[in-house]
Amino acid sequence: MAREKGGFWIGLCAVVFYPLGFLTGRTHYEGRDHMPEPGHGALIVGNHISYLDPVHTALWVHTSRRVPRFLAKASLWDIPVFGRILKGCGQIPVYRDSAEAQQSLAAGTRALNEGKSVIIYPEGTITRDPDGWPMHSRTGVARLALTTDVPVIPLVHWGTREVYDHYNKRFRPLPRTDITVRAGDPVDLSAYRGRPIDSALLREVTDLIMSRVRELLADVRGETAPETFYRARRGPTAGEGAPS
Repeated sequence: MAREKGGFWIGLCAVVFYPLGFLTGRTHYEGRDHMPEPGHGALIVGNHISYLDPVHTALWVHTSRRVPRFLAKASLWDIPVFGRILKGCGQIPVYRDSAEAQQSLAAGTRALNEGKSVIIYPEGTITRDPDGWPMHSRTGVARLALTTDVPVIPLVHWGTREVYDHYNKRFRPLPRTDITVRAGDPVDLSAYRGRPIDSALLREVTDLIMSRVRELLADVRGETAPETFYRARRGPTAGEGAPS
């Protein structure tokens, strides 16, 4: 498989990310055969347990010979130097709860239709579930999935929170921890395509996709996943998840 060309800024990030990935744990990148060849779009849907996740997601995608493009909060573009790097790498700013929110989805859709790999963490932030399972998620992922015809690939991280736990303000690179990043089979959305896109459909498809992420995470962890998605303010609620 030929490598997708990323240009100067992607090369610069690779110089930083590869050593950082090595230093933060013993990495196990699995399921890269699920990625399509360069020139074909892919929507990569991940869980989010640590601020180290983007490093390892990016490396998983890059070692699949593709260029990672994240949907990330727009405020990151305001950070001096870092914002320039994000722009140079072709990352996609997300404007939450504003009139510009649709621009983010339009940019993501355009990137997918151009054959690019787009990464989204639908929870919108690091999970607050005490046990590290995915939370109730935003429906933008479903809109991206339904308005494009690209594979929707579930991706999970496990072990990154052991290295850096943001909520408990703990950074522990030693002893080195096993970090697993694994992709699963693309989510079959054929039953949902062609239907009118409304809020109910977006909610159903989002929960289906995140259920596949949760099942994959359960397999990586060797544990039984909860049947519901955690809500940060009200705790777990019944009826939010698609059947496992």
